[in-house]
Amino acid sequence: MPVDDAFARYDMAILYDSFNTHGVDDDFYLGLSTAPCRILDLGCGTGSLSLRLAALGHSVTGLDPAPGMLTVAREKDKAGRVRWIAGDARDFALGETFNLIIMTGHVFQVFLEDEETLAVLANARKHLARDGQLVFESRNPFARAWECWTAEKTREQTDVAGVGPVEVFYHVNGVWDDLVRFDAVFTLLETGEQRISPSTLRFPSPEAIAKLLTEAGFSSVEWMGDWVGSAFAPDSAEIIAIARA
Repeated sequence: MPVDDAFARYDMAILYDSFNTHGVDDDFYLGLSTAPCRILDLGCGTGSLSLRLAALGHSVTGLDPAPGMLTVAREKDKAGRVRWIAGDARDFALGETFNLIIMTGHVFQVFLEDEETLAVLANARKHLARDGQLVFESRNPFARAWECWTAEKTREQTDVAGVGPVEVFYHVNGVWDDLVRFDAVFTLLETGEQRISPSTLRFPSPEAIAKLLTEAGFSSVEWMGDWVGSAFAPDSAEIIAIARA
């Protein structure tokens, strides 16, 4: 499972966390279960959503392979509400099952080949309780979101504690097959220092995702195209899958 600099390094994870604030996607995931249940957050990152789910009374486990991200998550978890685990989504073995497993923040797209994506889905299925659900999202390739990943359209600025004002923008370096390579460029405005994190994401088609879910043993999938629950359509921005074993 690839770990980008923005996720592996503590200093980069702090910057990532500062720019990734609460959004409508978080509201969607927070509303998936109204009754307290056991939740596994695969690719939990800096833990913001895991902590919100725990505050609602859920028993939450956050798993991520990136040490920088987990360090930031643990620092935010003052009350120790979440169990944080360093692990790879392809082969973790927790010896327990969960009512709900989620992959948020488009983490599904970091898996670049069918083999590793299938390993992740199959492993998630093994950790689902009876009647459990796996929920994740992937950007719809037909919406071509990467065409808006330019400095002019993505530039934003925020103040980071202990660092000062920081600017970030995104820049695409290459597109081939269903893969997109891009840089996240952070600039520390007080010093002019730039920190660049290269990433590659996969944009699988809805058909490719459906095939992998079937191969992983999921019996049914509900498809949505946005965060208010609209049915998926060819021009939807998102491919949101709610899969049941």
